[in-house]
Amino acid sequence: MHSALTPRPLPTVLLVSLVPVAGWFVLRPLLDPVPPLPGLYTSVGLSIYAFLAALYMIPALGPTFIKANLKGRDLLKTYSDPIPESQGLVCASIYIILLIIFIPFPFARTVASLSHAEANGDSSRGSEPLHHQLAVYLSSLLSLMMATMLGFLDDVFDIRWRHKLPIPLIASIPLLMVYFAESGNTHVVVPLPLRGLFGVLLNLGPLYYLYMSLLSTFTTNSINILAGINGSEVSQALIIAISVIINDLLYLPWPVDFRIPLHLLGNKAEVDIGGEWHAGMAYGSQELVSRHVFSLYFMLPLVGVCLGFMYHNWYPARAFPGDTFCYVAGMAFSVVGIQAHFSKTLLLFFLPQIFNFVLSCPQLFGLVPNPRHRVPRFDADTNKLYPSKTMFLRPPSRLTTLVLRILSVLRLTELTINSTTGVIHECTNLTILNFFLVNLGPLHEKRLVQVLMCTQVAGSVLAFVVRYGLAGLVYDGDRR
Repeated sequence: MHSALTPRPLPTVLLVSLVPVAGWFVLRPLLDPVPPLPGLYTSVGLSIYAFLAALYMIPALGPTFIKANLKGRDLLKTYSDPIPESQGLVCASIYIILLIIFIPFPFARTVASLSHAEANGDSSRGSEPLHHQLAVYLSSLLSLMMATMLGFLDDVFDIRWRHKLPIPLIASIPLLMVYFAESGNTHVVVPLPLRGLFGVLLNLGPLYYLYMSLLSTFTTNSINILAGINGSEVSQALIIAISVIINDLLYLPWPVDFRIPLHLLGNKAEVDIGGEWHAGMAYGSQELVSRHVFSLYFMLPLVGVCLGFMYHNWYPARAFPGDTFCYVAGMAFSVVGIQAHFSKTLLLFFLPQIFNFVLSCPQLFGLVPNPRHRVPRFDADTNKLYPSKTMFLRPPSRLTTLVLRILSVLRLTELTINSTTGVIHECTNLTILNFFLVNLGPLHEKRLVQVLMCTQVAGSVLAFVVRYGLAGLVYDGDRR
């Protein structure tokens, strides 16, 4: 049996080889000829540093967290060695510090051009675009900092679920205020079947801000409630972040020409890619390219941090992320979804989380008893996980019985029924992890997280099919 306190070996070769590579990416924009998107090079370099920092700082700071009593025991292991908790604070600190260091790089070109224009007496070019870009970036950073602070408070004080819900709402306020101050768009394109009622565009007004605030609540808590096994939280965040990056890359300028045959997915047209401002899905729009470059600025370092932390959180875990990691990762996704204006596409990458949330609703809203821990049950003899169950202390109501029987028919839960009275006595906890175990049988913890990761990848593939294929069935024109 592995010891939880034995740190994984740190690859020195990786450190020696990646540090100069990262340095080259950071310094490349300072060399002639300047690349078309210089900030992106720096972001890649800082993301490599984020990976290395997380890789080396997690084991270095773990004992400090244990001394501060920020530790826990792995409930799904036979050993009881203390494992450092709240390591999401380390990840968040690395992430935010590098985003702060990055601030001068994406705006240096704009500042230089403004200074050059002023030196030549050209006052026609105002500084409003720069102020707008800085306001968006800094408000995003502020939301991430607030998410870090509130997430760590949750780790320390173990806030109850009903009190957790407003936390992301508070953290999203800077984001929404800047969106409002910059006269952010609140119109949505109406699907074809509903245009007879609402027209082509529908202005949601305050409802759109409510939607964005709820988006931040969902992205943070949906990762948080799909947890309990080694590597589950960080693997979700990693795959979603990579999916967002792939989506962003579709809008970037490419030096080569190639074609994406979207007609195979049901789309009427194909996409030609090539030229600095002629990325496939941007169709020559510099604004769209800028939005998705902004998204990459936040997603690339997140991937770096997740990869570094995953090395220590993988089975058997040497470190636990805590709620701080879930809050920061979820808020990062909200930031790019809101600021880069692809919140609906972002939600498609959360399909497994949406499924888990809908499945969990009977427990979250009190129809079914909701124990403190809904993690699968560990059997030490077989070293496998089994579906955990919740017990009814009194006969369930008719509504609860109806809901559970429907879920049982759909193989979403497993019921234990009193053979004499026919009353439901127990049911498996309503989570996607228990759903896997109900349908696939007992699994080793490592295999279960691999199933979760495959499901997340499959969800992202389906998201791309829906976004760039099936969406053409209910929307017309240029769906950017």
